[in-house]
Amino acid sequence: MNSKFSLWRRALLAALLVLVPVLCAGCDMFAEEEEEDDNVVYVYSWGDYLDPEVMEQFEAETGIHVVLDEFDTNESMYPRIKEGAEAYDVLCPSDYMIQKLIENDLLQPLNYAQLPNARQYIGQDYLQQSEAFDPGNRYAIPYCWGLVGIMYNTKLVDEPVDSWSILWEPKYKGEILMQDSARDAFMIPLKMLGYSMNTTDPAQLAQARDMLIQQKPLVQAYGVDDIRDKLSSGEAALGVIFSGEAINLLESNPDLAYQMAPKEGTNAWIDGWVIPKNARHVANAHRFIDFLCRPDIAAKNFEALGYSTPNTGVRELVEEDMEDEELAIAFPEPEVYLGQETYQYLGEAADKLYTKLWLQVKTE
Repeated sequence: MNSKFSLWRRALLAALLVLVPVLCAGCDMFAEEEEEDDNVVYVYSWGDYLDPEVMEQFEAETGIHVVLDEFDTNESMYPRIKEGAEAYDVLCPSDYMIQKLIENDLLQPLNYAQLPNARQYIGQDYLQQSEAFDPGNRYAIPYCWGLVGIMYNTKLVDEPVDSWSILWEPKYKGEILMQDSARDAFMIPLKMLGYSMNTTDPAQLAQARDMLIQQKPLVQAYGVDDIRDKLSSGEAALGVIFSGEAINLLESNPDLAYQMAPKEGTNAWIDGWVIPKNARHVANAHRFIDFLCRPDIAAKNFEALGYSTPNTGVRELVEEDMEDEELAIAFPEPEVYLGQETYQYLGEAADKLYTKLWLQVKTE
Protein backbone atom coordinates (compact mmCIF):
# COMPACT_ATOMS: atom_id res chain seq x y z
CA MET A 1 0.00 0.00 0.00
CA ASN A 2 2.79 2.40 0.92
CA SER A 3 4.64 1.45 -2.27
CA LYS A 4 1.56 2.16 -4.45
CA PHE A 5 1.06 5.53 -2.70
CA SER A 6 4.70 6.43 -3.28
CA LEU A 7 4.43 5.59 -6.97
CA TRP A 8 1.20 7.60 -7.28
CA ARG A 9 2.79 10.57 -5.50
CA ARG A 10 5.81 10.49 -7.80
CA ALA A 11 3.55 10.31 -10.84
CA LEU A 12 1.49 13.24 -9.59
CA LEU A 13 4.64 15.28 -8.94
CA ALA A 14 5.95 14.55 -12.42
CA ALA A 15 2.65 15.63 -13.95
CA LEU A 16 2.68 18.85 -11.95
CA LEU A 17 6.23 19.61 -13.07
CA VAL A 18 5.00 19.44 -16.65
CA LEU A 19 1.70 21.25 -16.16
CA VAL A 20 2.65 24.07 -13.81
CA PRO A 21 4.95 25.94 -16.24
CA VAL A 22 2.29 25.65 -18.94
CA LEU A 23 -0.43 26.89 -16.60
CA CYS A 24 1.77 29.71 -15.34
CA ALA A 25 2.60 30.73 -18.87
CA GLY A 26 -1.09 30.84 -19.59
CA CYS A 27 -1.62 32.95 -16.48
CA ASP A 28 1.06 35.38 -17.67
CA MET A 29 -0.55 35.51 -21.08
CA PHE A 30 -3.97 36.27 -19.67
CA ALA A 31 -2.46 38.77 -17.22
CA GLU A 32 -0.77 40.56 -20.12
CA GLU A 33 -4.01 40.56 -22.11
CA GLU A 34 -5.91 41.85 -19.12
CA GLU A 35 -3.33 44.57 -18.53
CA GLU A 36 -3.34 45.50 -22.21
CA ASP A 37 -7.12 45.87 -22.02
CA ASP A 38 -7.09 48.00 -18.87
CA ASN A 39 -9.00 51.21 -19.51
CA VAL A 40 -6.05 53.51 -18.84
CA VAL A 41 -3.16 55.15 -20.71
CA TYR A 42 -0.17 56.67 -18.94
CA VAL A 43 1.08 59.81 -20.73
CA TYR A 44 4.33 61.71 -20.08
CA SER A 45 4.48 65.06 -21.88
CA TRP A 46 5.64 68.65 -21.74
CA GLY A 47 3.77 70.86 -19.31
CA ASP A 48 0.58 72.42 -20.71
CA TYR A 49 1.02 70.57 -24.01
CA LEU A 50 -2.47 69.07 -24.20
CA ASP A 51 -5.78 70.88 -24.01
CA PRO A 52 -7.55 69.49 -20.90
CA GLU A 53 -10.80 69.37 -22.87
CA VAL A 54 -9.13 67.08 -25.40
CA MET A 55 -8.22 64.57 -22.70
CA GLU A 56 -11.75 64.73 -21.29
CA GLN A 57 -13.17 64.11 -24.76
CA PHE A 58 -10.83 61.13 -25.29
CA GLU A 59 -12.00 59.61 -22.02
CA ALA A 60 -15.66 60.22 -22.86
CA GLU A 61 -15.38 58.71 -26.35
CA THR A 62 -13.19 55.72 -25.49
CA GLY A 63 -13.72 54.97 -21.82
CA ILE A 64 -9.93 55.03 -21.42
CA HIS A 65 -8.69 57.11 -18.49
CA VAL A 66 -5.70 59.39 -19.14
CA VAL A 67 -3.09 59.60 -16.39
CA LEU A 68 -0.84 62.56 -17.24
CA ASP A 69 2.62 63.36 -15.88
CA GLU A 70 4.55 66.38 -17.15
CA PHE A 71 8.23 67.27 -17.63
CA ASP A 72 9.93 70.61 -18.26
CA THR A 73 13.01 69.50 -20.23
CA ASN A 74 13.97 66.54 -22.39
CA GLU A 75 16.94 66.01 -20.11
CA SER A 76 14.79 65.61 -16.99
CA MET A 77 12.49 63.19 -18.81
CA TYR A 78 15.18 60.88 -20.20
CA PRO A 79 16.52 59.31 -16.96
CA ARG A 80 13.05 58.23 -15.87
CA ILE A 81 12.55 56.40 -19.16
CA LYS A 82 16.03 54.92 -19.19
CA GLU A 83 15.77 53.63 -15.62
CA GLY A 84 12.30 52.22 -16.24
CA ALA A 85 11.12 53.60 -12.91
CA GLU A 86 7.76 54.41 -14.49
CA ALA A 87 6.08 52.39 -17.25
CA TYR A 88 4.60 55.15 -19.39
CA ASP A 89 2.59 54.26 -22.46
CA VAL A 90 3.09 57.47 -24.46
CA LEU A 91 5.82 60.13 -24.46
CA CYS A 92 6.25 63.43 -26.31
CA PRO A 93 10.00 64.18 -26.60
CA SER A 94 11.76 66.52 -29.02
CA ASP A 95 13.57 65.49 -32.19
CA TYR A 96 17.10 64.91 -30.87
CA MET A 97 15.79 63.17 -27.74
CA ILE A 98 13.68 60.83 -29.87
CA GLN A 99 16.89 59.91 -31.69
CA LYS A 100 18.65 59.29 -28.36
CA LEU A 101 15.79 57.07 -27.15
CA ILE A 102 15.92 55.10 -30.41
CA GLU A 103 19.69 54.65 -30.26
CA ASN A 104 19.42 53.37 -26.69
CA ASP A 105 16.67 50.88 -27.60
CA LEU A 106 14.07 52.50 -25.35
CA LEU A 107 11.23 52.78 -27.88
CA GLN A 108 9.09 50.28 -29.76
CA PRO A 109 8.10 50.61 -33.41
CA LEU A 110 4.64 51.99 -34.13
CA ASN A 111 1.90 49.86 -35.68
CA TYR A 112 0.54 52.09 -38.43
CA ALA A 113 -2.42 49.76 -38.93
CA GLN A 114 -3.67 51.19 -35.63
CA LEU A 115 -3.01 54.80 -36.70
CA PRO A 116 -5.41 55.56 -39.58
CA ASN A 117 -5.71 59.28 -38.73
CA ALA A 118 -1.94 59.63 -38.59
CA ARG A 119 -1.59 57.96 -41.97
CA GLN A 120 -4.21 60.25 -43.50
CA TYR A 121 -3.55 63.64 -41.91
CA ILE A 122 0.13 63.96 -40.93
CA GLY A 123 1.73 65.81 -43.84
CA GLN A 124 4.46 64.13 -45.86
CA ASP A 125 6.70 67.20 -45.56
CA TYR A 126 6.80 66.78 -41.77
CA LEU A 127 7.34 63.05 -41.95
CA GLN A 128 10.21 63.72 -44.34
CA GLN A 129 11.66 66.29 -41.94
CA SER A 130 11.35 63.77 -39.09
CA GLU A 131 13.49 61.23 -40.90
CA ALA A 132 16.54 63.22 -39.82
CA PHE A 133 16.08 61.77 -36.33
CA ASP A 134 13.68 58.87 -37.02
CA PRO A 135 14.66 57.14 -40.28
CA GLY A 136 11.66 55.51 -41.91
CA ASN A 137 9.28 57.19 -39.42
CA ARG A 138 9.25 53.94 -37.47
CA TYR A 139 8.96 55.35 -33.95
CA ALA A 140 7.44 58.85 -33.88
CA ILE A 141 4.33 60.71 -35.02
CA PRO A 142 4.97 64.48 -35.33
CA TYR A 143 2.77 66.53 -32.97
CA CYS A 144 4.01 70.14 -32.80
CA TRP A 145 6.71 71.86 -34.79
CA GLY A 146 8.14 75.29 -35.46
CA LEU A 147 11.09 77.45 -36.40
CA VAL A 148 13.39 79.66 -34.33
CA GLY A 149 13.37 83.28 -35.48
CA ILE A 150 13.65 86.93 -34.47
CA MET A 151 10.85 88.90 -32.88
CA TYR A 152 11.39 92.65 -33.08
CA ASN A 153 9.70 95.90 -32.11
CA THR A 154 8.97 97.97 -35.21
CA LYS A 155 9.11 101.19 -33.18
CA LEU A 156 12.67 100.42 -32.11
CA VAL A 157 13.97 98.65 -35.23
CA ASP A 158 13.63 100.59 -38.48
CA GLU A 159 15.58 98.35 -40.85
CA PRO A 160 14.79 95.02 -42.54
CA VAL A 161 15.21 92.03 -40.24
CA ASP A 162 16.24 89.21 -42.54
CA SER A 163 19.56 88.08 -41.07
CA TRP A 164 20.87 86.83 -37.73
CA SER A 165 23.61 89.45 -38.08
CA ILE A 166 21.29 92.15 -36.70
CA LEU A 167 21.81 90.56 -33.29
CA TRP A 168 25.45 91.72 -33.51
CA GLU A 169 24.52 95.30 -34.44
CA PRO A 170 26.09 97.74 -31.89
CA LYS A 171 23.20 100.22 -32.25
CA TYR A 172 20.98 97.75 -30.40
CA LYS A 173 23.26 97.37 -27.41
CA GLY A 174 21.21 96.47 -24.34
CA GLU A 175 18.15 95.76 -26.47
CA ILE A 176 18.90 92.16 -27.54
CA LEU A 177 17.51 89.00 -25.90
CA MET A 178 19.10 85.59 -26.49
CA GLN A 179 17.98 82.09 -25.55
CA ASP A 180 19.67 80.68 -22.45
CA SER A 181 20.44 77.34 -24.09
CA ALA A 182 23.70 76.04 -25.50
CA ARG A 183 22.25 74.47 -28.66
CA ASP A 184 19.86 77.36 -29.39
CA ALA A 185 22.56 79.98 -28.79
CA PHE A 186 25.27 78.21 -30.81
CA MET A 187 22.88 77.50 -33.68
CA ILE A 188 22.87 81.19 -34.66
CA PRO A 189 26.61 81.86 -35.15
CA LEU A 190 27.06 78.38 -36.65
CA LYS A 191 24.47 79.24 -39.31
CA MET A 192 26.09 82.63 -39.90
CA LEU A 193 29.43 80.89 -40.44
CA GLY A 194 27.87 78.42 -42.89
CA TYR A 195 28.29 75.41 -40.59
CA SER A 196 25.79 72.77 -39.56
CA MET A 197 24.06 73.41 -36.26
CA ASN A 198 24.77 69.73 -35.51
CA THR A 199 28.52 70.09 -35.90
CA THR A 200 30.86 68.43 -33.42
CA ASP A 201 33.98 70.00 -34.92
CA PRO A 202 35.86 71.68 -32.02
CA ALA A 203 37.33 74.36 -34.30
CA GLN A 204 33.93 75.34 -35.71
CA LEU A 205 32.40 75.42 -32.24
CA ALA A 206 35.28 77.55 -30.97
CA GLN A 207 34.56 80.08 -33.74
CA ALA A 208 30.89 80.17 -32.74
CA ARG A 209 31.86 80.60 -29.08
CA ASP A 210 34.08 83.55 -29.95
CA MET A 211 31.22 85.20 -31.86
CA LEU A 212 28.89 84.79 -28.89
CA ILE A 213 31.53 86.28 -26.57
CA GLN A 214 31.90 89.20 -28.99
CA GLN A 215 28.12 89.69 -28.95
CA LYS A 216 27.75 89.43 -25.18
CA PRO A 217 28.19 93.17 -24.35
CA LEU A 218 25.21 93.90 -26.60
CA VAL A 219 22.91 91.39 -24.89
CA GLN A 220 20.40 92.61 -22.34
CA ALA A 221 19.67 89.11 -21.04
CA TYR A 222 19.83 85.38 -21.74
CA GLY A 223 16.45 83.92 -20.92
CA VAL A 224 13.58 81.57 -21.72
CA ASP A 225 10.03 82.59 -20.76
CA ASP A 226 11.18 86.07 -19.74
CA ILE A 227 12.12 86.80 -23.37
CA ARG A 228 8.47 86.58 -24.28
CA ASP A 229 7.47 88.82 -21.39
CA LYS A 230 10.10 91.47 -22.15
CA LEU A 231 9.18 91.65 -25.84
CA SER A 232 5.49 91.87 -25.04
CA SER A 233 6.03 94.77 -22.64
CA GLY A 234 8.42 96.62 -24.98
CA GLU A 235 11.47 96.22 -22.71
CA ALA A 236 13.70 95.06 -25.58
CA ALA A 237 14.00 95.67 -29.32
CA LEU A 238 14.92 92.19 -30.53
CA GLY A 239 14.68 88.66 -29.21
CA VAL A 240 15.24 85.09 -30.35
CA ILE A 241 11.90 83.32 -30.06
CA PHE A 242 10.12 80.15 -31.14
CA SER A 243 7.46 80.56 -33.83
CA GLY A 244 4.75 79.07 -31.63
CA GLU A 245 5.24 81.86 -29.12
CA ALA A 246 5.31 84.49 -31.85
CA ILE A 247 1.57 84.26 -32.60
CA ASN A 248 0.61 85.07 -29.01
CA LEU A 249 3.18 87.88 -28.91
CA LEU A 250 1.74 89.50 -32.03
CA GLU A 251 -1.65 89.53 -30.34
CA SER A 252 -0.23 91.01 -27.13
CA ASN A 253 1.66 93.91 -28.75
CA PRO A 254 0.74 95.35 -32.19
CA ASP A 255 4.20 96.96 -32.51
CA LEU A 256 5.87 93.55 -32.82
CA ALA A 257 6.80 91.71 -36.02
CA TYR A 258 8.43 88.33 -36.62
CA GLN A 259 11.11 87.01 -38.96
CA MET A 260 10.71 83.25 -38.69
CA ALA A 261 13.47 82.15 -41.07
CA PRO A 262 16.56 84.40 -41.27
CA LYS A 263 18.35 83.95 -44.58
CA GLU A 264 21.29 81.98 -43.14
CA GLY A 265 18.91 79.23 -42.01
CA THR A 266 17.45 78.18 -38.69
CA ASN A 267 16.33 75.27 -36.54
CA ALA A 268 13.14 73.44 -37.52
CA TRP A 269 12.17 71.63 -34.33
CA ILE A 270 9.66 68.80 -34.06
CA ASP A 271 8.10 67.18 -31.00
CA GLY A 272 6.51 63.79 -31.53
CA TRP A 273 4.53 61.03 -29.84
CA VAL A 274 6.38 57.78 -29.19
CA ILE A 275 5.70 54.54 -27.29
CA PRO A 276 8.34 53.33 -24.78
CA LYS A 277 9.55 49.77 -25.06
CA ASN A 278 8.18 48.89 -21.61
CA ALA A 279 4.69 50.35 -22.24
CA ARG A 280 1.96 48.18 -20.69
CA HIS A 281 -1.05 49.49 -22.63
CA VAL A 282 0.19 49.51 -26.20
CA ALA A 283 -3.20 49.35 -27.89
CA ASN A 284 -4.44 52.24 -25.75
CA ALA A 285 -1.28 54.19 -26.59
CA HIS A 286 -1.93 53.82 -30.31
CA ARG A 287 -5.55 54.83 -29.79
CA PHE A 288 -4.51 57.95 -27.86
CA ILE A 289 -1.95 59.02 -30.49
CA ASP A 290 -4.40 58.45 -33.34
CA PHE A 291 -7.10 60.42 -31.51
CA LEU A 292 -4.72 63.40 -31.36
CA CYS A 293 -4.25 63.11 -35.14
CA ARG A 294 -7.95 63.64 -35.83
CA PRO A 295 -8.28 67.10 -37.41
CA ASP A 296 -10.91 68.45 -35.00
CA ILE A 297 -8.83 67.32 -32.03
CA ALA A 298 -5.58 68.62 -33.53
CA ALA A 299 -7.34 71.96 -34.10
CA LYS A 300 -8.34 72.16 -30.42
CA ASN A 301 -4.75 71.56 -29.32
CA PHE A 302 -3.46 74.07 -31.88
CA GLU A 303 -5.81 76.77 -30.63
CA ALA A 304 -4.88 76.05 -27.01
CA LEU A 305 -1.10 75.92 -27.57
CA GLY A 306 -0.38 78.18 -30.54
CA TYR A 307 2.32 75.87 -31.90
CA SER A 308 2.23 74.83 -35.55
CA THR A 309 0.71 71.46 -36.34
CA PRO A 310 1.75 68.95 -39.01
CA ASN A 311 -1.92 67.96 -39.38
CA THR A 312 -3.10 68.81 -42.89
CA GLY A 313 -6.74 68.97 -41.85
CA VAL A 314 -6.41 71.77 -39.30
CA ARG A 315 -5.97 74.95 -41.32
CA GLU A 316 -9.44 74.96 -42.86
CA LEU A 317 -10.92 74.60 -39.36
CA VAL A 318 -9.10 77.59 -37.82
CA GLU A 319 -8.15 80.06 -40.56
CA GLU A 320 -11.32 82.16 -40.37
CA ASP A 321 -10.33 83.35 -36.90
CA MET A 322 -6.70 84.18 -37.75
CA GLU A 323 -4.94 87.21 -39.23
CA ASP A 324 -2.81 86.80 -42.37
CA GLU A 325 0.45 87.30 -40.44
CA GLU A 326 -0.58 84.67 -37.90
CA LEU A 327 -1.48 82.22 -40.67
CA ALA A 328 1.92 82.77 -42.32
CA ILE A 329 3.62 81.80 -39.06
CA ALA A 330 1.38 78.87 -38.14
CA PHE A 331 1.14 77.45 -41.67
CA PRO A 332 4.21 78.69 -43.58
CA GLU A 333 4.84 77.87 -47.21
CA PRO A 334 6.97 74.73 -47.70
CA GLU A 335 9.93 76.72 -49.03
CA VAL A 336 10.20 78.39 -45.61
CA TYR A 337 10.82 75.19 -43.66
CA LEU A 338 11.90 72.52 -46.13
CA GLY A 339 15.65 72.03 -45.98
CA GLN A 340 16.00 73.64 -42.56
CA GLU A 341 18.03 71.56 -40.12
CA THR A 342 16.61 69.69 -37.17
CA TYR A 343 18.60 69.11 -34.01
CA GLN A 344 20.18 65.68 -33.76
CA TYR A 345 21.52 63.79 -30.78
CA LEU A 346 25.30 64.21 -30.95
CA GLY A 347 26.41 61.90 -28.15
CA GLU A 348 27.58 62.48 -24.59
CA ALA A 349 31.03 63.84 -25.53
CA ALA A 350 29.54 66.49 -27.86
CA ASP A 351 26.94 67.44 -25.26
CA LYS A 352 29.70 68.06 -22.74
CA LEU A 353 31.66 70.14 -25.27
CA TYR A 354 28.66 72.36 -26.05
CA THR A 355 27.99 72.80 -22.33
CA LYS A 356 31.63 73.65 -21.64
CA LEU A 357 31.81 76.25 -24.42
CA TRP A 358 28.47 77.79 -23.43
CA LEU A 359 29.73 78.14 -19.86
CA GLN A 360 32.75 79.98 -21.24
CA VAL A 361 30.41 82.40 -23.01
CA LYS A 362 28.35 82.99 -19.89
CA THR A 363 31.35 83.49 -17.58
CA GLU A 364 33.63 85.48 -19.93
